[in-house]
Amino acid sequence: MPKLIVVNREGAESAIDVEDGLTVMEAIRDNGFDELLALCGGCCSCATCHIQVDPAFASKLPEMSEDEDDLLESSDHRNDTSRLSCQIPFTGELDGLKVTIAPED
Repeated sequence: MPKLIVVNREGAESAIDVEDGLTVMEAIRDNGFDELLALCGGCCSCATCHIQVDPAFASKLPEMSEDEDDLLESSDHRNDTSRLSCQIPFTGELDGLKVTIAPED
């Protein structure tokens, strides 16, 4: 099963197994990372699932939509690797992806 590496806000790193068909947000939320709020449940309407993605995987991710870009603009913690985890379907191609949960706005 493909693995996702999650770094929480305190810097602790955990590797989790991810089932087919889940988004990165669902995988993080379903594995007990309570600091990733994901208030809208994956509808791309709140930006509370903001993560920073390992740049080595940038070319393997789907392109950012205009809605995602607009929501990330409202974050004080946006950087070049920022994404909304609800907008990234986790596939076998992303095995080993490392993401860091962004600080809360």
